Amino acid sequence: MKIGIDSRAAKWYRGTGIGTYSYQLINSLNKIDCQNKYLLFMPESNVCSIKFNKNYTIKNISQNMSGNFWNEVNIPNILKTKDIDLYHVPQNGIGLPKTKTCRFIITLHDIIPYKMPETVGENYLKIFTKEIPRIIPMCDGIITVSHYSKQDIVNYFNFPPEKIFVTHLANEDIYKPLDKTKCKEFIKKTYHIEDDYILYVGGFSPRKNIVGLLEAFSNLLSKLKNSNLKLVIAGSQGKSYSIYKKRTETLGIENSVIFPGFIPLEHMPILYNASKIFVYPSLYEGFGLPPIEAMACGVPIVASKLASIPEVVGDAAMLINPHDIFQLSEAMYHIISNKDLENQLIKKSLFRSSQFSWVKTAEKTLQAYENIMLH
Repeated sequence: MKIGIDSRAAKWYRGTGIGTYSYQLINSLNKIDCQNKYLLFMPESNVCSIKFNKNYTIKNISQNMSGNFWNEVNIPNILKTKDIDLYHVPQNGIGLPKTKTCRFIITLHDIIPYKMPETVGENYLKIFTKEIPRIIPMCDGIITVSHYSKQDIVNYFNFPPEKIFVTHLANEDIYKPLDKTKCKEFIKKTYHIEDDYILYVGGFSPRKNIVGLLEAFSNLLSKLKNSNLKLVIAGSQGKSYSIYKKRTETLGIENSVIFPGFIPLEHMPILYNASKIFVYPSLYEGFGLPPIEAMACGVPIVASKLASIPEVVGDAAMLINPHDIFQLSEAMYHIISNKDLENQLIKKSLFRSSQFSWVKTAEKTLQAYENIMLH
């Protein structure tokens, strides 16, 4: 097979779920497949530090990531018929050519713009809702990241289920258990967070239910009485930040909630390892990488029981109804006040995360390619 992959997200969008997925998929295919020929469409320089095998060719594209990511990838790469048999666009199909010159496959991570349009950026919503109805009929197959997302795609687009392939994601290798004392010292020195903390990572969108988390944390503090426990909400402070900051003030917990802003990738495993609990009360996810990352670091998890999240965390998390503030608060309280439960969840987290790997993701992707070429 001659396989083309739109690799722009791996370079331009790294640090996001889609960027991480694109990078790790390319990296892992390079590890397992020396037979098929690959043509990677990539911005100017090589993707980070991947040392490609001889069956990989890089086709440099000249666009520079000067504007919005979705605007940039919405400009399709130029395909020539003789170049490839199958072309894969990993970023929800955005940027799929308008003319079909070979078999097309996309990775559609989720359909959040259809189910919860009010929770995505205006620009992305506009591009997604305009382009997806054109893209889906052109696809010979769709890869998605959970069985939950697969069912959504079947329901919304009436796409044949036998042409939808589920490839779960995984954590990157940097996420692993580290010396907790050293991690806490690093976090204290670098981010001036001295006390024990509960951690949330995963974006500031309204669907992430951060207001609910703040209310549950406020309840938890009142139950713990004179506690120095903090809630750390990490990530770039988007438009919603002011809403969350104001909510901490209304609840009177502004001194107990820390917004450290963007955390560099190399600091993320340290941030996870130094935390007491990782909380993920999201209302909707196509997959959700942060819980896998936290589990790989051996952190107890409290997570939403909605959408794909139970499929990801299995029995390794305390699952809660994210709409129930009391239930979320109680789950955090049980872990903090019960050492046996904490240790049990740590063991389950480490075991569960070991069930996922990027090599497995690449193997299943390769099977999807072969299936499409056979039918």
